Amino acid sequence: MNQRNLHDIVDLFVIGGGINGCGIARDAVGRGLSVELAEMNDLASATSSASTKLFHGGLRYLEYFEVRLVREALIERETLLKAMPHISWPMRFVLPYHKDMRFDTDTPTSKLLSIVMPWMKGRRPAWLIRFGLFLYDNLGGRQILKGTTSLSLAGTPEGAPLQERFEKAYEYSDCWIEDSRLVVLNARDAQARGAKINVRTKVVSAEQVDGLWEITLEPKGLPRRVVRARMLVNAGGPWVEDIIRNTVRINATEGVRLVRGSHIVTPKLYDHDKCYFFQGEDGRIIFTIPYETDFTLIGTTDAEHTDVSQKPVCTPEEQAYLVEFASKYLKTPVTTDDIVWTYSGVRPLYDDGATSATAATRDYVLKVDESAGAPILNIFGGKITTYRRLAENAFKKIAPFFPNAGEPWTAGVPMPGGDFPVDGVADLQARLTAQYPFLTERWAVRLIKAYGLDAFEVLGDAKTESDLGQPFGATLTEREVIWLVQKEFARSAEDIVWRRSKLGLRLSKDEIEMLDAWLAKAPVMSLQQGAV
Repeated sequence: MNQRNLHDIVDLFVIGGGINGCGIARDAVGRGLSVELAEMNDLASATSSASTKLFHGGLRYLEYFEVRLVREALIERETLLKAMPHISWPMRFVLPYHKDMRFDTDTPTSKLLSIVMPWMKGRRPAWLIRFGLFLYDNLGGRQILKGTTSLSLAGTPEGAPLQERFEKAYEYSDCWIEDSRLVVLNARDAQARGAKINVRTKVVSAEQVDGLWEITLEPKGLPRRVVRARMLVNAGGPWVEDIIRNTVRINATEGVRLVRGSHIVTPKLYDHDKCYFFQGEDGRIIFTIPYETDFTLIGTTDAEHTDVSQKPVCTPEEQAYLVEFASKYLKTPVTTDDIVWTYSGVRPLYDDGATSATAATRDYVLKVDESAGAPILNIFGGKITTYRRLAENAFKKIAPFFPNAGEPWTAGVPMPGGDFPVDGVADLQARLTAQYPFLTERWAVRLIKAYGLDAFEVLGDAKTESDLGQPFGATLTEREVIWLVQKEFARSAEDIVWRRSKLGLRLSKDEIEMLDAWLAKAPVMSLQQGAV
């Protein structure tokens, strides 16, 4: 029998613990609303931990004339960079040029040029790339990031890994982001401001009763309970349409187009810290990105994904596509034997009827539905760079139902651990190693880039490495695991080594199993924050 406690009513109940759900929860609770959120698995367990890890404007979206989306994203890069300098930092991107570069034939720019310059036969001219980069530099009012420069590849570190046929490149700026940590920090901040965050809690049903939503929750290992809310936010990502049809059971004309993006990770392919933006003869692009010090990240693909219940994986065909694509640029070919890890995520794009997955809009669509009586806001699409603006715009849809809510507030407000200057990572690392001299340089860098100022709280009063408790390998210790459980909603080894960190690249299978066994027995699990 359900346990029902209907005395308390929350203003906003959010379904989905990805970046959109956690961003909206943080924004709304900071405006004075009472907020509760439920995620059926771990935070960021789907799309929000499977991105290309970039805060970027989306250079290629200019070819689709999505200027508003690109401008919003470009402005956001620096807003977000200032708020989270521990998990985000500037990166330079090298775009090698050659005369055989082609357009995707579906782009509006390609179609226009085929009319006015038919002799180009689908080729992408250098002047057009430079014009696009000029727009990219100037649409967003750039202040921190460096502008575009031209680069000769002969005899340079940037040219060394590339085939000699590439003589010229353009270099521009975007930003790196630790995507799943961004989600967790939004959830932490939302909780600190009063939101209730439930992980591993499935929303079984949501029904309109007397002008309110009655939401039935099924926490893993605990009895069902019911929450009442004045408004529902459906931030289910790939499951947004399924929630509309089967959980809330309302009729809606909008839908999502599921597009799978897959990535591969190899040992480090080159020594410098810049990324490459490779353009294929088929018009598609991929990135190769320095990753976790010793690795290179290559992605992404665009493939239709028809079944939301089917876990996305990087297929053998996608792996072959990515290594062959990169090998057309690199002197030393990449093979599938080089792959040490793959991951794949499903982008829930708004279904705008585009002819291909690549051409489908990356813009987000927000729809309020009151047909059931109580209002629900359905979130379609979105990209990680614009999550904060999406949350602000979502609140414009929410605000009419809560006229006493506060004003926008999140721009420039630091994330937990991020209240230090954009260029302050080295100083913070020096402070950390001075206070904890047993840390190696790599260990200190990892902690600062994960926790920022909170690294000092993670380590606490430790005087020696042994004070941190049981070691699990790759500098992960008992004290850090306790922090992740109590402060960051982690429940399993997978949560810790693949989403709160990427230590899964360094830990053995036996070490990960040891961590899971420790978590199963640890008294700390009874002290979980956010547990129902």
